Amino acid sequence: MGMNGTEQTEAATDAEMMAAAEADETMAASDAEVITVTQAEFDQIKGERDQLIDRMARLQAEFDNARKREAKERADFRDYAVGNAAEGFLGVLDNFHLALKSQGSPEQFRAGIELIAKQFDDAVRNLGVVAVETAGQQFDPRSMEALGSVETAEFPDGAVVDEVRRGYRIKERLLRPALVRVAVNSSTHAA
Repeated sequence: MGMNGTEQTEAATDAEMMAAAEADETMAASDAEVITVTQAEFDQIKGERDQLIDRMARLQAEFDNARKREAKERADFRDYAVGNAAEGFLGVLDNFHLALKSQGSPEQFRAGIELIAKQFDDAVRNLGVVAVETAGQQFDPRSMEALGSVETAEFPDGAVVDEVRRGYRIKERLLRPALVRVAVNSSTHAA
């Protein structure tokens, strides 16, 4: 006795259903293992995360402390540098006060002011500040600012004729340009 087409289809369907049920049971068992393993891994990762958060908080605190320490050291250094710079000018200031109290002649007053100016120049030079040389120089826009021009035959064209305000530099850095008047040689332009 053989199976007809309907019976074969039902048998195949029953077999497929049995296989699907077994697969579901296998997957359910497998899922239970995955959840158990995943839970264990989750607990481990959670512990590692907590350790990293704690470590990050400590590093942040260390960074904040280092930043505060560096800011304090910078402020202390600035105060020390300003103190050293100011110390060189205290004698100059004292001499200005003495000159203002002076009852001497205008010539004595002028001589005293000249000495104070020299003392002031020395204090500035001790800080490494030097004047920009302009006397007899050609105009240099990198260290000078032209306040005007003067027509003259005595100086070559573009030469500094007069320094209105002295310029200063410290090493290679220009602190302030010199204000100068520049020669315009009329004989050079007439040709």
